Amino acid sequence: MAERVLVTGGSRNIGRGICERLVEDGYEVVQFDVLAPENPDAGRFVEVDLGDEAATAAALDALLADGPVTRLVNNVGIFVNAVTIDDVDLDDFDRIMRLNARVAVQCTKALVPGMRAEHFGRIVSIASRAAQGMAKLTAYGASKAAVATMARTWALELGNDGITSNSIAPGPIDTDMLRAANPPGSPQEQQLMATIPVGRAGQPADIAHAASFLLDERSSFITGQALFVCGGMSIGRLL
Repeated sequence: MAERVLVTGGSRNIGRGICERLVEDGYEVVQFDVLAPENPDAGRFVEVDLGDEAATAAALDALLADGPVTRLVNNVGIFVNAVTIDDVDLDDFDRIMRLNARVAVQCTKALVPGMRAEHFGRIVSIASRAAQGMAKLTAYGASKAAVATMARTWALELGNDGITSNSIAPGPIDTDMLRAANPPGSPQEQQLMATIPVGRAGQPADIAHAASFLLDERSSFITGQALFVCGGMSIGRLL
C-alpha cells in the first residue's frame, strides 16, 4: 500500500509541481486547497479553505480517520502586496501570517501524533528567499521566516521520534506570482534574470525535486536545515 503524503496548497504552481513529482515517486498524495487542481491526476483533492481553522480541522480529522499520514509538505501560502512599512495593512499582515504560518502549525500538530506512533515522519515546509529580508515584503518575509524557524524548532523537538523537519527556500520560480510581477520580455524580467547566477528562473519541478529528496526515507540524517533552491541568488545580491 502506498504511503500517504499531505500537501497543502497543492493545486497550482509549486504545489502542483510537488504533487506531480510525489505521484511519480509512488506516494498516495492528498492535496488540500480551496482551488480545484489544474492537474486532476496529481493526487486526491480535498477542497478546503485553509484560512478557516474549523474547516481545516475537519479536513484533517477526516484524513486521519483512515490512519496516520507520515509525510507532510507545508506549502500553502499567499502574497498580497509589495509595499514599504509605511503602507503595510495590518489586516493583510494577519491574513498572510494566518495562511502562511499558522496553517503549517495546525497541520503539523495534527499529523505528529501519528508520526510518533510510527516512529517515522518527514515534514517539509516551503519558506522563501524572502525570509532573509527583502524590501517591500514585511508581511510575506516575516511569514516565511516563521516557517523556516518553526522547521528548525520541530527538528529539535521531534528528532528522537524518528521525525525530520526541514524547509525549502525557493528563489524566483516560474509561477503566476512571478510572471505578474515580472511580465515575460519586460525590463523587470530582464533585470531579475541578470541577478540570478544560473541565468534562469526556477521551475516548480526544481522545488519538487528538493521536496522529494527530503521526504525520502533515506534522508533520515538531514533535519533542521533550510535548503535554498534559488539559482545562487542567496549568495548573491538580494533585490
